[in-house]
Amino acid sequence: MQASEERAAGLLREGQANGVTESDLPLQSVYRWERERAARIFLTQPIGGKAYHWTWAEALDEARRIAAYLQDQHWEPGTRIAILSKNCAWWILADLAIWMAGHVSVPVYPSLKPDSVRQILEHSEAQACFLGATDEKEMASGIPGGVRTILFRTAPQAGGLRWDDLVAATPPLLGCPTRPAEDLATIIYTSGTTGVPKGVMHSFAAIVYNAKTLGTRLGLTAGDRILSYLPLAHIVERVGAEVLSVFLGSHIFFAEGPETFVADLRRAQPTIFLSVPRLLLKFQQNVFAKIPQRTLAMLMRVPLAGRFLKRQILRQMGLDTVCHAACGAAPLPVEILNWYRNLGLNLTEGYGLTETLITHLPAPGAFRPGFVGRAIPGVEIRLGENSELHMRSPMNMLGYYKDPQGSHQVFTADGFFRTGDVAEIASDGQLRIVGRIKEQFKTSKGKYVAPAPIESRLSAHPAVEACCLMGAGLPKPLAVVVISEEARKRCSDPQARAVLEDSFRAHLDEVNAQLDPHERVAFIAIVEGPWTVANGVMTPTLKLKRPILECRYRNLIDDWTVRNRPVVWETAP
Repeated sequence: MQASEERAAGLLREGQANGVTESDLPLQSVYRWERERAARIFLTQPIGGKAYHWTWAEALDEARRIAAYLQDQHWEPGTRIAILSKNCAWWILADLAIWMAGHVSVPVYPSLKPDSVRQILEHSEAQACFLGATDEKEMASGIPGGVRTILFRTAPQAGGLRWDDLVAATPPLLGCPTRPAEDLATIIYTSGTTGVPKGVMHSFAAIVYNAKTLGTRLGLTAGDRILSYLPLAHIVERVGAEVLSVFLGSHIFFAEGPETFVADLRRAQPTIFLSVPRLLLKFQQNVFAKIPQRTLAMLMRVPLAGRFLKRQILRQMGLDTVCHAACGAAPLPVEILNWYRNLGLNLTEGYGLTETLITHLPAPGAFRPGFVGRAIPGVEIRLGENSELHMRSPMNMLGYYKDPQGSHQVFTADGFFRTGDVAEIASDGQLRIVGRIKEQFKTSKGKYVAPAPIESRLSAHPAVEACCLMGAGLPKPLAVVVISEEARKRCSDPQARAVLEDSFRAHLDEVNAQLDPHERVAFIAIVEGPWTVANGVMTPTLKLKRPILECRYRNLIDDWTVRNRPVVWETAP
C-alpha cells in the first residue's frame, strides 16, 4: 500500500493548487451544512407514493447515531463496510456514517447475483453490510454468514439489525470527526464486462477534487437539484449525485421504482440529469409509441406548434427544468443526442472510468456531437501505442485492492493510467472515444473493426433496443439486434413486419455508406429479447457482455448467412 499512500499524499497538494482545501472534504462539508443549513432539506425519499424529507440536521443526526454504533463495534480503522441497496436516502446516510466512524465504504450493485455479492464481500473482507431493496429477491443469501447485516427501511424482510432500531437506541456521535484527504474513502468494484470485478481504491481527495472541478465547470450551486436513480455503486452517480451534492449542500431526490419514475422526476424538478444511452433510447421510444416518428418530426418543424410540442414532451418526461443533462457509460448515437437537444434539453456526453473518475465533460457552449469535451482542469491526456488513451490526474485511483501487480501494470512509468480505450484528440483538445481495445475484432480478411461506433449508428433506428456487432473470423461484421417490445408487437402483422424490414434495410444502407469497406455490416439479425442484467448479458451499468452474446448466437451465424438477406429473424415474432 505504500505506493498508493504516496500517490494519495500528493493529491491534496495538487488539489490545493486548483482551489481544493481541507474544508471541501465530504465530512467537513456536511458538518458545515449541519450548522449553516440545519432546516433546509437535503434528502427526499418516496415510499408508497408519499415523500419523506430529511433536513441537514435530521440527516446528520441519523448518520451520527449509526456512526456511533459502528464505532461501538471496536473494529480496526479502515474496516470495509458494504452497502447493498438500490438508491435511497439511507444509502447516503450509511456512507456518511461509515466515513464518520473511520471506515471504508464498499458499494455493491443491487442487480448482482448472490454469488457475485459473496465474491465482492469476501474479497473486500467486509465486516458489515447495509442492505436495502435489491433487484434479486434472494440477494441476501449472497451475504456471508460472518458479515453483520443492517437493514434499511426498504429492505426485504430478512434477519439482521434494523436501521430504525439502531437509530432509536444509539446516542449520536459527538463532535466532528474528520478524515485526512489521503485516507482511503471507498473501494468501488468494476462492473465486470471482461471478467472478475476489480476493487478500485479512491481517496477523499480524489472524489472531492472531481466533484468540485465539475461543479465549477458547470457553474452549479446549492440551489441545484438531482434525481438519483443510476446505481450509486457506479462512479458517475457516486460523484455526480452524492459527492457533488454534499460539496454544494444541494438537494437529492430518489425514485421509488420504474412505475413511479416520471412522477418522481416531476416531484424533483431536477436541474441536473444523468443518464445512460439505453435509458435515453427507451424514453425516446416511449414518445414515438404515442406519436409516430415521422408525424412528430413534421409537427416539430412548425414554428409555434413545434415549440409548444417540444416543451410539452420535456414536461411529460419530467425534464423541462433540467439545465445540465449528461450521458455516459457507452456511446450515444448522435441522432438521438441531437433529437434531445432539438427538444431543448441541454444534453452532452461525458467520459470517465472507475479508475479515473469523471475526466471529460463539455463546458457550457463547447458541445460538439460525437465528442466528450476537453479534459477538466488537472487532467493530462495523451495517445499511446495503438491510439490508446493515457491519463494522469489527481483523480487516478490509488490502485486495485489486493492486486499490486495489476495496479503496477495499468500505470506507465511516468504515472499515466492506461485506459484501454482507443481515442482521437482533436486540435482543440476535444476527445472522441472510438472504442475498447479489447472489443476490437479481426475479420477473416485480417482487418480490425471497432464495434462501438457502428453499434451506436445502428442503434439510432427507433425500433432498436440493443445492438451487438460481431465478426471475429468472418468475412464481414454482422449486427445482432433486439427490437423494442412495441415494435415486436406490431410485427405480428405481416404487413407491419415488411415495413419494419424495409426501414432496417434502408437504415443499414445509410450506415454502411458512412463506413470503410472492411467495416460494412453484412446483415442485421433480429433476435428474441430482452437483454438485461437479470439474464446475464448486460452489466449493472447496462453495458453488453460481448463474450456471452457471441457464445449465445455463434451457432446461428451460418444459418443467417446462407439466407443471404439484409434483415433476418432468429424466430418469427
